[in-house]
Amino acid sequence: MTDTQTPLDRAFLAMDAAPEDDAARARYYEVLADTELFLVLREEPTGDQIAPDVFDLGDQTFVVAFDDEERMGHFTGGPAPYAAISGRVLAGMLAPQGVGLGINLEAGPTSFLIPPEALQWLVDTLGAAPQQAQARVVAIHAPGKLPQKVLDALAERLTRAAGLAQAAFLVEAEYDSGARAHMLAVLGAEDRAHAPLAKSVSEALTFSGIEAGALDVVFIGADDPRLPTIEAFGMRLDIPPAPEQPRVERVAPGMDPDKPPKLR
Repeated sequence: MTDTQTPLDRAFLAMDAAPEDDAARARYYEVLADTELFLVLREEPTGDQIAPDVFDLGDQTFVVAFDDEERMGHFTGGPAPYAAISGRVLAGMLAPQGVGLGINLEAGPTSFLIPPEALQWLVDTLGAAPQQAQARVVAIHAPGKLPQKVLDALAERLTRAAGLAQAAFLVEAEYDSGARAHMLAVLGAEDRAHAPLAKSVSEALTFSGIEAGALDVVFIGADDPRLPTIEAFGMRLDIPPAPEQPRVERVAPGMDPDKPPKLR
């Protein structure tokens, strides 16, 4: 079984070392939501129907999943049917049924039993949609000081958004109501990317222990008259370009000197 720590391991150990730290606990569930898990099944899937292997512990029912295939094999004792599924989707399946989740059981100190109510909290948190507002920005200022964990969470989320936008700028906005708040101006995102980007930013703040409404998100284009001011005063957060698709070159048999044709 692998001894390499996974991201979920590291998040669990940080949570376990600081049981009173709400942010560390929220971080664990954030990583869990974004981790591909291997769910142990009772039998091979039939179409899109799966039957997880379940076990009872006291008055609660649990299913078992792992963040590593080798760990799953150690638990099952050999090949076993499974379904690869993200933590967020699995939580959404289990919570309404009152079923808990056993993570990495018998895989060392990061084994964890997650009760149904914790999965329901995760589902509720992930289901919270950003609220839209109509206030008008009248002035742009340099951003105030935000906790480093918030900046790190934003940077991580924007890195995952490769290709969805060109860049983002953190500023402080002054509104026509007189209110001031931090604002993230996202440059060059297509309309279809607005909702997932806003949701991702909202989740980053929530799992950092900051209320989702503490940061406004706006989408701007290269022709937006506010862009020069935003660039001048804002903290730039880069969004990487979409990864290039591997180029496949088809070479006629016998034309590649490193792969001569096979003779029958």
